Amino acid sequence: MKSLMTVQEASDLILDGKKLLIAGDEALLAKLPRGEWIGGTSPYFMSEDGGLCSREQLQVTVLPAMVLSTRIETYEASELERIPRDYMSNGFSYVLIPAFTKAHKKFAHDCSTWPGVFDRPLVGWITGIEVQDVGKQTPKVVNGKSGEISASKAAVMHVELPPEIIARANIINLFSQGGGDTITFPASGFDITECNVNGQLRSFAEYIEERKIDKKLPLVADYLGAMVNVSIQSVNADADKVSLYAPVFIGQEYRFANPVADYETEFRKELEAREIEPVFTCNCILNYLYANLEGKKTGHIVGPITFGEIAYMLLNQTLVYLTFESK
Repeated sequence: MKSLMTVQEASDLILDGKKLLIAGDEALLAKLPRGEWIGGTSPYFMSEDGGLCSREQLQVTVLPAMVLSTRIETYEASELERIPRDYMSNGFSYVLIPAFTKAHKKFAHDCSTWPGVFDRPLVGWITGIEVQDVGKQTPKVVNGKSGEISASKAAVMHVELPPEIIARANIINLFSQGGGDTITFPASGFDITECNVNGQLRSFAEYIEERKIDKKLPLVADYLGAMVNVSIQSVNADADKVSLYAPVFIGQEYRFANPVADYETEFRKELEAREIEPVFTCNCILNYLYANLEGKKTGHIVGPITFGEIAYMLLNQTLVYLTFESK
């Protein structure tokens, strides 16, 4: 089944009782009937025909018929810690959070400390808008069951699977730590003024400008062998501030990434090596922009382009995918 659909085509699936994960423009999401679906705003997609930006189509993931049940909930920023308590006994949870909100920052800062958060796969993404409309419009999430559209809450679909099936959250990150300076931070957060470079305290903005760091390259942390990116949003030398798309954390060592020479080729190699058949995927808006993915195909890997990816924690410049496996 194709992933890009009209409002009518998506509506037909909803009315037929299908369980859906949907991405698209707010105006299109608002036209859909109520049912077993959850939606987030993004006009950017990786489709069967390649990467594109469209406000005329929806991207739809149809959950397999083996799914036993779903439960859709919305959570205020102050309630996010409750998400793991609502996990199904066997399954996964799919979370959507509007970009630039308290919920976005709360999740990014605190999710790894929530009791039970790693007990089931938690995947999803940060909803967005067209890049040129940042500051003019607000990203949204939609609870398809109730029809609620929110610019501040997280929306979660908790999915129950048969006992013989397990879900797995996976990532593809083409970036690795470079061989440069070791960077740590005296304070955690999205907005950074100071850093320690090889143990020496200095201005982070000044360091980036002085070393002529390519701002398209993320900081990379090594979490027990898993490479986790933190991408640069902006560098304001006058205000002595660097804004990031995900927080850095006290005590964690970072290095700027090695460059990826040919994103499309390296991505294809990684996919071929894994031979994956994902239930769901999402990819980062920065990969889309920096690697010029518009019009480029990534095989059978299709899904929304996002303002942040979630595989238990908030990620940047990473592809997240979910698979089902037999026990």
